[in-house]
Amino acid sequence: MGAQPMIVYRTGANMNIIEAITQEQLKSDRGNFNVGDTVVVHTKVVEADGKERIQLFTGVVIGRRGRGISETFTVRRISYGEGVERVFHLHSPRIEKIEVEREGAARRAKLNYLRGRVGKQALAVDEKVMVEQQAAAPVAKPAAEAKPAAEAKPAAAPAEPAK
Repeated sequence: MGAQPMIVYRTGANMNIIEAITQEQLKSDRGNFNVGDTVVVHTKVVEADGKERIQLFTGVVIGRRGRGISETFTVRRISYGEGVERVFHLHSPRIEKIEVEREGAARRAKLNYLRGRVGKQALAVDEKVMVEQQAAAPVAKPAAEAKPAAEAKPAAAPAEPAK
């Protein structure tokens, strides 16, 4: 048996270099969405002939995980009746941009319960906008309460028959 090589963990200056390189790779415009939001992810796709094009993936964000350069998020959508999920690296150079199409009001960090749902049930995340509009809308009175019976117009007298 030979001697085991000694493992040396370097700290100090080397860690600062790694942190500096990591900070250069972080994208500052990418973290402005939450779990439950419906997003459109614009990704760069390289085709067979070497050309690049932008491909869109629209769906509900069902989870985020990680921190820093390794942060990822999962987007789920229903395509031809089948659930499709895709995991994206938040700071990947392949992502052109992330647009928030609709804000959701999720009360959980992970929306794994959406995996068992199909159709409109899969879009069960409430919208913040709809909740705010319903709270601000005035309550309409029913037609019976609007006009009391005493103020109603009397029935018109029948016309005289022609002679």
